[in-house]
Amino acid sequence: MPDDTTRWTVSVSKQTDISVRSVLAERGMEGDFSGFIEDALRWRVPDRTLAEARGAFADLPPQELEALLNEAFAATRHGHLPKAG
Repeated sequence: MPDDTTRWTVSVSKQTDISVRSVLAERGMEGDFSGFIEDALRWRVPDRTLAEARGAFADLPPQELEALLNEAFAATRHGHLPKAG
């Protein structure tokens, strides 16, 4: 394990434990819980963030959302971010 790690203690259901152990065994990764959790979190955190962002803009008309995105992209390309509304 790399030196810059943090130790976690987690609790999961028995069914989750069996499922994860089965997946790891099938892939020849028995006991690599840390790697499995890191991979899962690398996917899940951005996925959850994107879902929350989509929810926040769900009732915004598509043209208005596109205009906001274009403004943000243009500002980013020029090295500054637009001011919050």
